[in-house]
Amino acid sequence: KQWYQRRVAITAGADIDIMMGTFSKSFGACGGYIAGDKEVIAHLRQESHAHAYATPMSPPIARQIISSMTSIMHSDDGKRRIRQLASNTRYFRGELRKRGYIIYGDSHSPVVPMILFTLANICVFSKECLNRGLATVIVAFPATTMLGARARFCISASHTREHMDRVLEILEELDPIIGLKM
Repeated sequence: KQWYQRRVAITAGADIDIMMGTFSKSFGACGGYIAGDKEVIAHLRQESHAHAYATPMSPPIARQIISSMTSIMHSDDGKRRIRQLASNTRYFRGELRKRGYIIYGDSHSPVVPMILFTLANICVFSKECLNRGLATVIVAFPATTMLGARARFCISASHTREHMDRVLEILEELDPIIGLKM
């Protein structure tokens, strides 16, 4: 079968034809990637408007990503940080769910979108968080559905349990004001 006739699997453990991702959250860099077999990449290079009209990644950014990946994959500190990131992600996601917040995304992802529901909530949420010393990233329509406004928390290996608990405290303070839980 041609690559475009095969099913792109979403389920874990299945063969995946195309993988896409971004470097912005993981490596603090711009850009992203698309990976696939030679036939897929050749097709995208020939037919994709984004490829034809986009600018390539700059060499310093490519070097930054390569250096970051090398450090993470080939050092004891990098491996420790990966374990810490996984632990922090499990803790933060688990606490949000346990407290009744609606979160999206893969259960292993350190990028944690929390639903704020309405456009009106995003302004109040952002302002009240900032007043409490918490800078947040908010996303709303047209990047989401009209009722899919969300806050995006990006967990890192450098966050401590105290950092995450403080965020959870702030959310608990704001819930009665904004209605963050279902």
